[in-house]
Amino acid sequence: MSSFQYGGQAVIEGVMMRGPDSRAVAVRKPDQTIIVDEKTVGSLTKRVKFLKWPMVRGVVMLIESLVMGIEALTFSAGQATGEEEELTPGQIFITIAVALGLAVLLFAVLPTAAAHMLNRIAPGSLVQNLIEGFFRIAIFLAYVVAIGRMADIQRVFQYHGAEHKVINAYEAGDLLQPDRVQRYSTLHPRCGTSFLLIVMVISILIFSMLGEQVLWWRILSRVLLLPVVAGISYEALKLSGKYASTPLCRFLIAPGLWLQKLTTSQPDDGQVEVAIAAFGAVLKESDKNVK
Repeated sequence: MSSFQYGGQAVIEGVMMRGPDSRAVAVRKPDQTIIVDEKTVGSLTKRVKFLKWPMVRGVVMLIESLVMGIEALTFSAGQATGEEEELTPGQIFITIAVALGLAVLLFAVLPTAAAHMLNRIAPGSLVQNLIEGFFRIAIFLAYVVAIGRMADIQRVFQYHGAEHKVINAYEAGDLLQPDRVQRYSTLHPRCGTSFLLIVMVISILIFSMLGEQVLWWRILSRVLLLPVVAGISYEALKLSGKYASTPLCRFLIAPGLWLQKLTTSQPDDGQVEVAIAAFGAVLKESDKNVK
């Protein structure tokens, strides 16, 4: 089995999988056929050596994943509705900028401002950052629960579960067949949901080192330090996936796995079939021979 850590993302009526040299999006079309779109992908980390350095590579991978994810969502939406449309590079840039802006507002500005307003009744840098972290996690949970009530998002959560089941089955060395894949968990330690929780925890630790700050600098420092937080969180996520079987790591990753229960659901066999189609398209030939 390859040492490469395969990953993916749920999209509209489908799954995107990322391999070492390509990515594939499999979508269930309205006529119930499965269409697979495979593209060769290259990372800047392969062309610029210092971008492979720990702490740096996490920021690069995050940006590349955002771009790839938006492209995959656009493709899946077109195939699922029959209205094929591709975003231009400019539209992708604007979409990412808007998404990042909303994320900064919801998870940086609002929690920081809310915690700052309580500085008189809860003074001290550590207490303030714990309150800020609590607000940040509460906003995230409220957001996930709110969108999880939407029928379309519930379908996406099922495909998210299918993606995890397929990767779990592959990493266990099992056959990639729907009946076999269905035996595996919808939870996975390298999930993006776990990554977000790690980001929120790491941010509490890092921001606590900054001491007392005025509000405007407190908010700006959170934004400026986001790449540092993301870099550390990425390395923590990679380690958690590598040592997930150890008792200490199982204890540390448990909250992230619990959180995934809000963003994954049990898929049906048809959804698992779609995830298998996407995964099979990005498997290296040497890995295919293992099955």
